[in-house]
Amino acid sequence: MPAENGAQIPLQIHDMTIAYHKKPVLWDVDLEVPAGKLVGIVGPNGAGKSTMIKAVMGLVPKASGWVKVYGRPYEEMRQVIGYVPQRESVDWDFPISALEVVLMGRYGRLGWVRRPGEEDRRLAREALAKVGMAEYAERQISQLSGGQQQRVFLARALIQDARLYLMDEPFSGVDAATERAIIDLLVELRSQHRTILVVHHDLQTVTNYFDWVIMINMRVVANGPTAEVFTDENLQKTYGGRLTLLSEAAQAMAVPPRGR
Repeated sequence: MPAENGAQIPLQIHDMTIAYHKKPVLWDVDLEVPAGKLVGIVGPNGAGKSTMIKAVMGLVPKASGWVKVYGRPYEEMRQVIGYVPQRESVDWDFPISALEVVLMGRYGRLGWVRRPGEEDRRLAREALAKVGMAEYAERQISQLSGGQQQRVFLARALIQDARLYLMDEPFSGVDAATERAIIDLLVELRSQHRTILVVHHDLQTVTNYFDWVIMINMRVVANGPTAEVFTDENLQKTYGGRLTLLSEAAQAMAVPPRGR
């Protein structure tokens, strides 16, 4: 592929295999994600969804293959990537305020020597306001609910002013209002031609939320526009027998209680 074309592609992964203790958890991943898309990454538990996100950022070692962000290695492009980790991976007892968490998103631009200034604090407060958390700026993160903590981490990603966002289950454990606020913000980012990859587990909302989908079960089963690849056939390939259980659970939740 010509270099000038590769430089316009937010994320390319070629022949990537990830192994833990010599046991592969992702095999031969080949992906190309176009710009300006809201991308869902779906698959069963243990399929390698979070591992793929971490491998892009070099947080887990690759057994083979390479990753390019806008045509260059991640190490050269980390300043254009915003990351929202899984809530379970964060130490919420660390004594730090919501505002200080958001300010961490400026460190990539400031470096670790310069301290955030008034302009950085103004931008951090604006980001908190955008996610509905302005009044909690000085609150310790340990005192926030799960949904509020997730909003704070989203604000931290926003202040990075990234071109590519990687989000690991941002909707997990949040209430309906927070989920709606998050998806509205992601749609706004997409309208600004940002590219957002979201590890997602709720199959019921995939077609409503994402215009591109990556389906994974230890290898890429399908990758492309949601309307084309999020099919019954690909779901069966991705989830196998688990899909029947998921469907039955969803139907059971949708049935109203008797007597109403």
